[in-house]
Amino acid sequence: MDSLQAALRVAGSGLSAQSARLRVVSENLANAQSTGATPGADPYRRKTITFENTFDRVAGQDVVAVKQVGEDQSAFQVQQDPGNPAADEKGAVKMPNVNTISEMSDMREANRSYEADLQLIKQSRDLISMTIDLLKGTS
Repeated sequence: MDSLQAALRVAGSGLSAQSARLRVVSENLANAQSTGATPGADPYRRKTITFENTFDRVAGQDVVAVKQVGEDQSAFQVQQDPGNPAADEKGAVKMPNVNTISEMSDMREANRSYEADLQLIKQSRDLISMTIDLLKGTS
């Protein structure tokens, strides 16, 4: 496979991985205040995403892929809110283990990686077009 086409496949795998990462971050942010439905029930548990290198035989390159979407097992925060339907008999409500500042940072990093992969695809596409134009001119 041509090196430029291989670069396109590698960058495409990066786009796919980063879009999955953005989906997980958006789910975490959307549920940052989602408590349990019943008194004492566990609230939303933060999702995590891990990646792995896999070998793409067509491209002859290592590409990135989602290895697993899991759950963060860190402890829930507990707040006193006796009027909340999720409050236990002591008025304590378990809150999700989502840190919005951390999620926003992760979102910014995923966005930058996504933009870099897009730029790589644009550059590779331009180089392929230039090569085709050059070959057309020599016939």
